Amino acid sequence: MPASNATFLAELDGREVVYKPVAGERPLWDFPDGTLADREVSAYLVSEATGWNLVPRTWWGEGPHGPGMVQEWQEVDPDDSAVDLVRSGESPAGWLEVVEGLDERDHPVTLVHEDSLMLRRMAVYDVLVNNADRKGGHVLAMPGGHRYGVDHGVAFHHEAKLRTVLWGWAGTPLTTEETEVVAVVLSALRGDLGERLGAHLAEHEIRALERRTERLLAAGELPGPSGSWPAIPWPPF
Repeated sequence: MPASNATFLAELDGREVVYKPVAGERPLWDFPDGTLADREVSAYLVSEATGWNLVPRTWWGEGPHGPGMVQEWQEVDPDDSAVDLVRSGESPAGWLEVVEGLDERDHPVTLVHEDSLMLRRMAVYDVLVNNADRKGGHVLAMPGGHRYGVDHGVAFHHEAKLRTVLWGWAGTPLTTEETEVVAVVLSALRGDLGERLGAHLAEHEIRALERRTERLLAAGELPGPSGSWPAIPWPPF
C-alpha cells in the first residue's frame, strides 16, 4: 500500500487487515526509532478508553516481516467525505472553515471540514494523544456516517506537536459529555490504561499524556494553534 512506511494489506482469519511491521519504519528526526507501531496500538487503547470508537481495532502482532501493528481494514463510503478543499466562497453549508490558500493553479481554495459529533470527538481525541499528523486522508468516512481516525504513528510525543486539519472548533468550550469523557480517560491513565500503555510508550510519554489531559480539563475548551509548531500537516491530504 502507498505509505511513507512499509504498509501491507493482508488477510487474517478471513478478514482483511493492515499490517505495519517495525522493520519497515523509516527513521524520524523527532521520534525514537522503531516506535511507530507501538504508538498505533496506543492510539487504539486511548480510543477505547473514550468509548467513542474512533480508531479501528488495532493490536500488536507478528507477520512475515516481524512484529508490528495490525489493524482491521475498513471499507469507506466512496461518496462521502469529512474533510475537503473547496473553492473559496463555496464552503458547504454547515461546514467549518480552517484555512485559505492557493491550489496548484493559484486559485483561492479553503480547507473545510464537517461540523459533526464524530469529527469533533476526533478533534478532542487528537489533543489528548498529541497527534502530529491528522491529515484529511487520515479521517475515514464510513457508511452510515461513522468516522474513523487512522495512521497514528506520530502521536504521543512528550513535546507539543499537534498538527491537524480539524481546527474548526478551536477556542470552543468542551461539552458536558466531552468533559466527562476526558475525565474518564484521566482516571484510566492513573490505573489500568496507564499500565497497558506502559508496554508501548515510554514512561515520560505516558506522564505527558496525563498532563495534556489535565490541561484540557482545566482549560475547558479546545485549543488553537500554538504558533510554535506548524498547525497543519503537509500535505494536508
